[in-house]
Amino acid sequence: MAKLPVHLPDDPYGGLVGRGPGAAAARRLGLPVPPRLRRYEPGQEFLTGPALVLRVGAAPLADDVAVWLAAAGARVVGDLAAAGDERLGAVVVDATAARRVGDLGALRELLAPAFRRSAAGGRVVVLGAVPAEAGAAGAEPGEGFGDGFGGVEARAVQQGLDGLVRSLGKEARGGTTVNLLRVAAGAGEALRSPLEFLCSARAAFVSGQPLLVGPAPAPATAVPGRRRRVAVVTGAARGIGAAIAEVLARDGAHVVCADVAAAGEQLARVANRVHGSALTLDVTAADAPDVLAGHLRRRFGGADVVVHNAGVTRDRSFVNLDAAAWDAVLGVNLAAPLRLTEGLLRTDGALAPGARLVCLSSINGLAGAKGQANYAASKAGLVGLVQALAEPLARRGMAANAVAPGFIETPMTASMPAVPREVGRRASSLQQGGLPVDVAEAVAWLASPGAAGVNGQVLRVDGQHLTGA
Repeated sequence: MAKLPVHLPDDPYGGLVGRGPGAAAARRLGLPVPPRLRRYEPGQEFLTGPALVLRVGAAPLADDVAVWLAAAGARVVGDLAAAGDERLGAVVVDATAARRVGDLGALRELLAPAFRRSAAGGRVVVLGAVPAEAGAAGAEPGEGFGDGFGGVEARAVQQGLDGLVRSLGKEARGGTTVNLLRVAAGAGEALRSPLEFLCSARAAFVSGQPLLVGPAPAPATAVPGRRRRVAVVTGAARGIGAAIAEVLARDGAHVVCADVAAAGEQLARVANRVHGSALTLDVTAADAPDVLAGHLRRRFGGADVVVHNAGVTRDRSFVNLDAAAWDAVLGVNLAAPLRLTEGLLRTDGALAPGARLVCLSSINGLAGAKGQANYAASKAGLVGLVQALAEPLARRGMAANAVAPGFIETPMTASMPAVPREVGRRASSLQQGGLPVDVAEAVAWLASPGAAGVNGQVLRVDGQHLTGA
């Protein structure tokens, strides 16, 4: 498939301070200077410089990390001296064995000089243990504490990595991102794909975020006679939905592009562009679950990927929200994904073995937003949906996750008044709005077989939004 277009927004301020005298003046005045982000392009180098793998304590994962990064195309070094004068394309710190407060000090001594050497668009990934697991494993007498307090310290230290990563994300410059991978016991090879994703240009707008990786279920048996995976995307006619369809198709899927009849012309264009198929579907219709499930079962033998993207807004203050505005948003954004998912799960053959569901939540569903009580409730509800589905789907070899975008440059945000739009753009550590392709890359990765160890999680694609980050 041809290279996907990346449409940079009309951002006069970003253009003014991006170079020359404007950039110098902005730095003198302490104004935000948005970096140019390095986004994924087929055939590009994995990293812009060598990858440094650091070890805190026993560091049980460091050797595997080095092998995986090298296989992905990185030149891996074990210390700064080996990197010479080059800026670092990635820094990965295995801190999964950190159990004492002193281990955090050792991490600082290792990471601080490497952090200073990060290249523009560099990646910093800290590997930590699940705090509860670390606490259980460390529940033994600790020096200076009563019996059993060593587990308390271990849990506290591992939780401390969360604050460290979020802070470093806000200090990073030049488009560098900083993220935390919590590695559950037995995760093994399931860590490989999340690590590669967060180190890659596909995660350009993901920073300051923790993500839990657990053991992956056994690989699913492919549908007999089918060469391509099948994905369905609701709300695919425009904006983020269209971008998701494009990236899924780029990654090899046949995409069923679904949207309402009123969007038929746009929907057909998207489906043709991605060499997929179009499905007219009102997700709120009473028969929508049966229509979707039947279509996927009869025509494709089941979907490998389901992306619940369709959504609407009806913004106004809570006390002025009438029932129609409330019901419209909750009906499309939350009730429809619930009903469609239930229909897919009860219809034999509607979902292929190992199917993955991805819901489009929002940073406003996590942090709330003035004038969006209905929207925030619906998007928070989607987080509850994937969390509730995680365990029962895992028993079936499937998974459900959510992506929570922050300020994304779409026709909707372009129509906002200038001041709120500028505030939205700058209110993140990366000091700019994201693009639909940033959300699409995250969705496509979560939909991939490599993300099998990620289940019931929320991945924020918000440039580390400063509210609710």
